Amino acid sequence: MNADVTRGPAPALVWVKSSYSGAEGGQCVEVAAAPGRVHVRDSKGTARAALAVDSTAWTVFVRFAAL
Repeated sequence: MNADVTRGPAPALVWVKSSYSGAEGGQCVEVAAAPGRVHVRDSKGTARAALAVDSTAWTVFVRFAAL
């Protein structure tokens, strides 16, 4: 038995820039949360591919970075 699964388009990601980012640019990243994943991209190169990490790994990273 073959079953075809039809999926609609993935919902658009909502990108958020750090509140520490200034208007002058600089070295900034943007993140977008999705179920089970966090996407990370360079705010100056938004057309380039984003990095996607497991949400648990992202939580561990953020806790470490906040130390």
